[in-house]
Amino acid sequence: MMLLMPAEPATRTRYADYLERERIAATKHEFVDGLVIAMAGGSPEHARLAGSLARLLGNATTDRPCAVFSSDLRVRIVETNRSTYPDLTVVCDRRETAPDDSEAIVNPTIIVEVLSDSTEADDRGEKFAHYRRLASLREYVLVAQKTQRVEVYHREAGREAGREAGRETDRWVLTEYGPGMRVELSSIEAQIPVDDIYRDPLAG
Repeated sequence: MMLLMPAEPATRTRYADYLERERIAATKHEFVDGLVIAMAGGSPEHARLAGSLARLLGNATTDRPCAVFSSDLRVRIVETNRSTYPDLTVVCDRRETAPDDSEAIVNPTIIVEVLSDSTEADDRGEKFAHYRRLASLREYVLVAQKTQRVEVYHREAGREAGREAGRETDRWVLTEYGPGMRVELSSIEAQIPVDDIYRDPLAG
């Protein structure tokens, strides 16, 4: 999804007021610590890639207690007071909702974002920093539009050098996948061919 400018840049909105507006809004909005930011639709290729990956993830989780959600599902990061609509979200074992938002989940296992020119910097930077605060998140997947490239950030628990002795910290390990490779998603024990993600049955 593409982001537009904050709907009300000069003022901050209470989360309860944001929810009231969101229930009747014709378009979706992100909530970033009081700022309400409109989201515009993506390109046809963006939509096709999201749909293709949703199908492949659905097939991969058929025998697992997991569900795949489209960009209609809101994800709430309570710690940083942000709510957003990832392109795809995988939730496993159970669905937990936010204490202040019964329609937003707080326990995604996998989040997928299809990159676009207007959102790539945020998807890689600030938004990813917010997502990392979700204790349940195990893998963050970025899907390129202009080339066959899928990046998977996998969470590993461990002690980070240079920190206080005994302090446990998580680190995120990046693996890149290209044509002919299989995207490994260890959190759901799945391997998805990159070629299948990008295959376009309508291409001439």
